[in-house]
Amino acid sequence: MKSLQLSALATAGILAIALTGCSSGGESSSSSAQSDDTVVKSESSSTERLRIAFIPGIASDPFFKAMEIEAKATAEELNVELLWQGASDEYSPEAQIPFVDAALADDIDGLVLVPTDADALQPAVDRAAEMGIPVVTVDTTVNDRETLISHITGDNRDGGQKAAEEMDAQTGGSGKVLIISASPTNTTGTQRVEGFLESLENDYPGIEALDVQYAYSQPSEATTILSTTLLEHPDLAGVFAVDGTSCTGAVAALYGVAEDQAPALICYDAYSTQVEELENGSVSALVAQQPAEEARLALEFLVATIRGDESIEIEPEVVIPNEIMNRDNLSNTRQYQYAE
Repeated sequence: MKSLQLSALATAGILAIALTGCSSGGESSSSSAQSDDTVVKSESSSTERLRIAFIPGIASDPFFKAMEIEAKATAEELNVELLWQGASDEYSPEAQIPFVDAALADDIDGLVLVPTDADALQPAVDRAAEMGIPVVTVDTTVNDRETLISHITGDNRDGGQKAAEEMDAQTGGSGKVLIISASPTNTTGTQRVEGFLESLENDYPGIEALDVQYAYSQPSEATTILSTTLLEHPDLAGVFAVDGTSCTGAVAALYGVAEDQAPALICYDAYSTQVEELENGSVSALVAQQPAEEARLALEFLVATIRGDESIEIEPEVVIPNEIMNRDNLSNTRQYQYAE
């Protein structure tokens, strides 16, 4: 059996040399992923154990914990050694880039990345492509997606539009509202804000949006922002917290405010604590994503690319719908609460 395997390998090597000699202009005959600029290191057999790094935005966030749970389960099914690693308490390129650099130096077969900044993480994605390491971005992405295998995310613009519709219902269609987002360079947050503002302008002109404020994924900063805004605008009608950490900070700012005087608070994400706050009235509504589905698809696409599995259709972009959770529909939407 061993001699047959060696003979087959030798034949394959001769064939590979012959094919290389026939290629024109020095172009590689290796299979490309999403573009000709991304050449996968090698196709692995369906039984070979792969090493894939999955680097979240912030490892401790319940949104990414839900991703981690599903990623580990999917990795086990696909015979993948999953290297889950990321900053524990800071959502920033400065905290994330060392983990990306370490992963690229660790002989990985593929990378799933949640870029904390579309510009700052671009060089890392480009370097991975040069190394033949296929990359899938999840949740957020980079500006130049040409070399990516796929980008998988929630429908962020639609989420912002749904939040605006819910804000109209919660406020009676009038009043000032505050938007607290993560950062001006966070692609998901930017799209949510754009969808929200477009809907206000086109469909809900009675609602006035104040200037967007940025908490940089720090709950304490969101608390300060909302507390200051309430002093300046005591008649504030609503708050749209564009990410889960901003929601946590906004809830803290509203402690002690009488329920009949508190602004409507609509938050992105469905942490278990957020669902509890929805039940007790601290939060008015939630925009729930599907982080587990994003993680599952990312690994499936990446593994199929590395193994050359053509039975799986790899889409360059997957946009997953959101669900609005409020106290009226909670019995039907509780299934969207994140696993933690």
